[in-house]
Amino acid sequence: MNQTLALISYVVRDYDEAIAFFTNVMQFELVEDTPQDNKRWVVVRPRGGTGASLLLAKADSPEQSAAIGNQTGGRVFLFLHTDDFQRDYERMRLHGVEFMEEPRHEVYGTVAVFKDLYGNKWDLLQPK
Repeated sequence: MNQTLALISYVVRDYDEAIAFFTNVMQFELVEDTPQDNKRWVVVRPRGGTGASLLLAKADSPEQSAAIGNQTGGRVFLFLHTDDFQRDYERMRLHGVEFMEEPRHEVYGTVAVFKDLYGNKWDLLQPK
């Protein structure tokens, strides 16, 4: 058996705002942006990444809008692995990304929690 987690649905307020954040600040690549009736199929992923991509899904109900920025009830939502923690940490800070802590060195690697444009929490992690 061979399975792969391909997409994670990520609820956004606005497609273009989210695309700009992920491509400019996070340095992700825009994989697809296809119109579909009154929606768009928008997929972004880390450059050179082989893991799951994010499907940017515009909220279309009050319940979905309420989940923007709190998709996991305040827990860290996504874990972004990097091959150069310091490079990405400094670049993201220069773009105004809010880190909730100073980088820390754990047995598994260097890590710091940050918030994305909507307030979802992520780990930036360079594994050992």
